[in-house]
Amino acid sequence: MALTGRALIASRCAKFFKDGDLVNLGIGLPTMCVNYLPEGVELWLEAEIGIVGCGPTPKWDDVDPDCFDAGGQPTTIIKGGSVVDHADSFGLIRGGHVDAAVLGTLQVDQEGNIANWIIPGKLVPGMGGAMDLCAGVKRIVVATDHCEKSGKSKILKKCTLPLTGAKCVTDIVTERAYFEVTKEGLILREIAPGYSVEDIQACTEADFIVSEDLKVME
Repeated sequence: MALTGRALIASRCAKFFKDGDLVNLGIGLPTMCVNYLPEGVELWLEAEIGIVGCGPTPKWDDVDPDCFDAGGQPTTIIKGGSVVDHADSFGLIRGGHVDAAVLGTLQVDQEGNIANWIIPGKLVPGMGGAMDLCAGVKRIVVATDHCEKSGKSKILKKCTLPLTGAKCVTDIVTERAYFEVTKEGLILREIAPGYSVEDIQACTEADFIVSEDLKVME
């Protein structure tokens, strides 16, 4: 059965990873990526809270009360993984040692700006490590629903919310399309099964270029 929705997003994001990559996965949808890794690809998952080598989520009966990820969820540590000082963990991020990060978002725009940490006037827990990731990671992949629940596009000409990172996003993956962010603007590289270019144009505020080699998302 063909993947759809968030499963399709996670599966497509996982195709960016190479064997041995050090990767940071944001809270929520991005954590699903580990379920769809290509054959032969094994990752080192870094959690900014201070873990290098996060493993699968344990059953509640097996939870270690001292082992939680950056989202406050129980986690495990794989063989060879380690717990490190918080400062060392951020040193990995700020020093450019993390190969890729997958982040959810409230808004992303055609210049590669991302806004995912606050809605003015609403109570939020804070930006976490997202700003450091946007500044220090080589590849920033945004994994997001294409539109808000209201139907408004989340892929904009220009973000209107306070930015988490400026011109840092390299790729945008939704349940409807995959865009590469380039100096020339967004390039529509792939569309999900059942959608046309016209469908994507109708639900995307941002301008984009259609690739001459447009493919179907898998």
